[in-house]
Amino acid sequence: MEILWVLMALVMLGFVLLQISRRRRGAVGLVEPGHPDAADPANYGFAREEELDIRMPGPDEDLLDVLDLVQRTQDYRGAQQLLAGTEAKGERRWQRVQAFAGAASLELRQRPGGVGETPGGQWLRVWRAEVPKDAGGAAVHAEFLVQQAWRTSTPGSDDFRIIMEEAKAACGEAALLAPGDPIPYIVELSVARGLGYPREEFEQLWLKILDRAPNHMGAHLAALQYWCEKWHGSRELAYSFAEAAAARAPRGSLLAAMPLFAVFEHLPEVNLVSGFYQSEVVTKAVHGALHAVHSADRDDPMQAHVRHLLVFFLIRGERWAEAMNQLMVIDGHVGALPWTLSSDPAAEFAVYRALAVAGYEANGGSPATLPH
Repeated sequence: MEILWVLMALVMLGFVLLQISRRRRGAVGLVEPGHPDAADPANYGFAREEELDIRMPGPDEDLLDVLDLVQRTQDYRGAQQLLAGTEAKGERRWQRVQAFAGAASLELRQRPGGVGETPGGQWLRVWRAEVPKDAGGAAVHAEFLVQQAWRTSTPGSDDFRIIMEEAKAACGEAALLAPGDPIPYIVELSVARGLGYPREEFEQLWLKILDRAPNHMGAHLAALQYWCEKWHGSRELAYSFAEAAAARAPRGSLLAAMPLFAVFEHLPEVNLVSGFYQSEVVTKAVHGALHAVHSADRDDPMQAHVRHLLVFFLIRGERWAEAMNQLMVIDGHVGALPWTLSSDPAAEFAVYRALAVAGYEANGGSPATLPH
């Protein structure tokens, strides 16, 4: 039976890719590398699939250098120093907390430990034991517990709830160590989703974040999950939350892209309507996101998140040139939605990128005509 489901899924995936690669003058499709009709992404300077970095949505060399050092030496102090020197209320600190927590979680998964064996992620345990008053270590530990719950347990199970309750307590400890820091409360948003906070309790948590970092894009994306139909809200509530955030977004804020994330979270599993991605609701959300990335600070670390999702929608909407413009900015890193939903993010991204190149060239584009 499992094999039958896999075959059905492959057939449906092939059908969906066929639908999204249509164009007015014939069809845009994927062929084998080396085929005379193959469009080569390498002609545009794109990274090879095996070179794509699945850890991050965009470049953060300081983080990657420190991650490499910590994992190689099992000494937490590099991570401690990097977080201490990162703006407390900024997007980059939230991304770095997630990255350190994720690294420790994956280490533990790869080396769970046994008789006479040190478990992976031991550097985080030492960090918490040696400097229990360090706010950065406390935040990373809370996020580590959240990621452990989602990775190792089934939502709703006793194991899941136990770990999430421990994460909730860790969030409280981290908040006491840094009263003005929004990060512990942002971490708790995932706890709220997992444990199913009542709406009044969730809204009280959200107000604490708004008091500390009202325009934090990462916090808004985490909160959006709670309001989605698949969790504790509905399509209407999620759209309302996203549109309200976009409406109050200050000039240059990426919050204007929130409706696009709400649309993505409520896509039908299989869409058989070819014009869906040119529909008014999708077009409006895409335009909002394009405006956001064009007006936001080029150094905003959340830009990459928005651009990756734009690539997905622009390709499905057959807006090849615009998709290529986004790919020129974000290529090389694939640690973002929608690719991270795949078991092989690099391969998923490479398929869409190849479709963009094929569609661009089928409509008269070439490396020479693409702005750099």
